[in-house]
Amino acid sequence: MGAAHTRIDGIDAAAPRNFSPGGSGVVGIHPAANSRLKAFEQSLALRPPPEKGMPLFAGVDLGTAYIVTAVVDAEGAPVAGMVTRSRSSVRDGLVFDYLGATNLLRAQVETIRRAGYPIRDAMVCFPPGTEGRNARVFANVLEAADLHVVGLLDEPSSAAAVLEIDDGAVVDVGGGTTGISVLEGGKVVYTADEPTGGTHLDLVLAGNFRVSTDEAERMKTDLSRQKELFPVVRPVFQKIGAIVRRHLAGRSVRTLYLVGGTSCFPGIAEVVREETGLPVLVPDHALLVTPLGIAMHCAREAVGRG
Repeated sequence: MGAAHTRIDGIDAAAPRNFSPGGSGVVGIHPAANSRLKAFEQSLALRPPPEKGMPLFAGVDLGTAYIVTAVVDAEGAPVAGMVTRSRSSVRDGLVFDYLGATNLLRAQVETIRRAGYPIRDAMVCFPPGTEGRNARVFANVLEAADLHVVGLLDEPSSAAAVLEIDDGAVVDVGGGTTGISVLEGGKVVYTADEPTGGTHLDLVLAGNFRVSTDEAERMKTDLSRQKELFPVVRPVFQKIGAIVRRHLAGRSVRTLYLVGGTSCFPGIAEVVREETGLPVLVPDHALLVTPLGIAMHCAREAVGRG
């Protein structure tokens, strides 16, 4: 039986869509990965509270479309989390509105704490190619939201931890950018990030239907309309596939792993497969992969340090 479809603020975040050359299905996502992601999705209800005294660790993904906080225990098992619209606080992997991002994250932290999860230690990830000052700004947002920053982590390492992969390419298709990261032997050997993602779908839809981008976003996240809209947004998916193909040219990558909110749109995996000629795997709850991976790394870092 397939995974249940779960809607998170307008996103069909379940239902993996996997394709290989020739169109045959590929079963390649580690069962434990989908199990963790399902548990994380269920934990968004914030119930029941954890045992008193249980150490908790948070991972924060400051995305263009969503700010997601994941909370795990010392074993890395998800116990709580929240998903909130970014409201243009983060754009193309950069913190555009520092105060706005801080207020949104602080509201998440306060809600999680009121529910009985006293989170303190946290990690945040940064998009490929944006290390240094921008990564530090991401950390500053967490500190301003009353979290203790244990460390900074790149997005592909976050995804790899959840998916349990050592080799392949992680393609994070978010709201503002598409990040490509190549892993070999468990290490990230190449990264790139280009400004094409969910917001570009909004622009295409807005132009085609002569509506505002806000209305286009509502159309895009209406699950009942996505099949109808697919032919209109297909060129954006083709561009994403072409970006991936260009960055992987000359590299011995055998499998692509799509994560990020835009990866949940029906049809994107097949188009990327057509453009690259590579098997494309999409985990359940692709929107939640990166934040969960950050939290898992935070737990390992804190427990190892202790």
